[in-house]
Amino acid sequence: MALGRYAGAVIDLHTHSSFSDGSDTPTELAQKAYELGISAIALTDHDTTASYPQMSEACERFGVELVSGVEVSLRDNEFPKKRPDGTVGPRNVHVLGYFVPLDPAHPLQLKLASLRQDRDVRNAALVKVLNEKGFDKLTIDYLALLAGNVHSIGRPHFARAMFELHPEIVGERTDEGWNGVFVEWLGSEGKAYVPKTSMAIEEFVDAAKGSSTVFSIAHPLVNYVDSMNTTAIVATMPRVMASLRERGLRGIEAYYGGTSDALRSLMVKLTRDAGMIPTGGSDYHGSYKSDVTLGFGKSGDLRVPNEVLDELKALN
Repeated sequence: MALGRYAGAVIDLHTHSSFSDGSDTPTELAQKAYELGISAIALTDHDTTASYPQMSEACERFGVELVSGVEVSLRDNEFPKKRPDGTVGPRNVHVLGYFVPLDPAHPLQLKLASLRQDRDVRNAALVKVLNEKGFDKLTIDYLALLAGNVHSIGRPHFARAMFELHPEIVGERTDEGWNGVFVEWLGSEGKAYVPKTSMAIEEFVDAAKGSSTVFSIAHPLVNYVDSMNTTAIVATMPRVMASLRERGLRGIEAYYGGTSDALRSLMVKLTRDAGMIPTGGSDYHGSYKSDVTLGFGKSGDLRVPNEVLDELKALN
């Protein structure tokens, strides 16, 4: 079975399906990977590996290597962040897990179940806040219909519902308007923001001890750097990386689909200098991030080397 026009060019270790906040089913995602010539893919849905069986069957059919993955939102208490109101609190960061155990009784899966429960509570609170701010037609039932089930509801489903039910508040759905909803309403400084889980990085990583799971920090510049310039990155990231490595993380998502080639190159160097593996992926969400291409990122020039996956496997 011949691969697509980019055969052998790239792997993608950061993608999302309809089991969390992506628009594509796992089968659709696997087929797109095949058509693009992506040799290996990690499906990293938020807080769940429930998509793995469908994705595994599809990847086997299309001849794409699959890595069991997940993305979780955790707290980093070592690097506090100043809030808009001037107070200081723990930093919310995203962590990617690779080679995640699938047994529902595994301690790591129990932590994922806890995070899903926290997400359900947070989503209910967010509905209440939005209702109070004029989005009175928005309900959990409507969001669940968009997401496929109540446990898969994410911010893109909230954004879609806001446009569909209350265009008089958010305006017409355009790329600019879509991004604006996250800034004005749903983002960490938005009018309707509800804080995420208080689970610390250390608690989640410790639950994986004895397994083959490898952790990498997702989009690290978004998580840790307030200014996307070289001076700020060089001043901040080495100590962040050293701390994360000490706490059990082995990768840094240096090849991130939302950054420029120059920033990727800098992050790869800093990651190597820290003795860590530069992981990478597009952060593909399908139509919910229409400017991001599977495997090739926002700018289309993302190329995650196949050797990165080999290095991650060698840790097992």
